[in-house]
Amino acid sequence: MDLIKVYTAAGELDAEMVKGFLEAQGIKVMLVQESIGRTYGLTVGMLGEVQLLVPNDQAEEARNIIEEMEDGNFEGTEYPA
Repeated sequence: MDLIKVYTAAGELDAEMVKGFLEAQGIKVMLVQESIGRTYGLTVGMLGEVQLLVPNDQAEEARNIIEEMEDGNFEGTEYPA
């Protein structure tokens, strides 16, 4: 399975939020972070970045969802529990 980078998060919190949102939409997500940043707890610059990877066949859908999310198109939307 080929994985494609669809998003670069500024840190783990941002990455986990976007990951959870994509997974709620049925997208499989893998997080990748520079190991030295994680080891030393560095959360700024390139060492704090986290890459979100998705399967190649879900990349376009994931990018569209992220774009919609960044545009605020999901704000105020109620989802069934």
